[in-house]
Amino acid sequence: MHSKSLPMFINQSLARAAAAVVLFAALSALTARITIELPFTPVPITLQVLAVVLSGLVLGARGGALAQIAYLSMIAIGLPFDARGLGPAAFFGPTAGYLISYVPAAFVAGYLADRLSVRGWWGNFVAALAGVVVVYWVGASWLALMLGSWSAAWTGGVAPFIGIDLIKAAIAAGVAESGRQWLRR
Repeated sequence: MHSKSLPMFINQSLARAAAAVVLFAALSALTARITIELPFTPVPITLQVLAVVLSGLVLGARGGALAQIAYLSMIAIGLPFDARGLGPAAFFGPTAGYLISYVPAAFVAGYLADRLSVRGWWGNFVAALAGVVVVYWVGASWLALMLGSWSAAWTGGVAPFIGIDLIKAAIAAGVAESGRQWLRR
């Protein structure tokens, strides 16, 4: 009887992990639709960075990256889950780098959250900030290619977002432990 319980436990654990990945992919899609357009840049303000770093903090490096791969896959197959509802065309526009950055950003946030010697809110905050830096680095690199200038990419794709992304990182750090505990139940 004990040996028959083990596969059931593994399947429940696998099902819970898969559901969490799907949940965070859906959260990324939902937060993309909360958008504020800025007149001076093709990059809108969204809540996606919050969902991206939170997926890494809660699901870990691999789970967070997998959630973002699932999210990007939904866009790639034609679902209008990006900020502007473009579907696959979003991968060819000025914000494509930001979309692509979500996979490594979630991975980095999760990886650091698991390995930093500082635990709790501060550790999660540092890990979330590292994820935000990845978003900026990859996103602004693509934007610079599209706009023809690093200065324009900084002005339109990084500088206006620093304050709000600090707040998103702080929120993610604040709720990450609750999310981990919820998954363990």
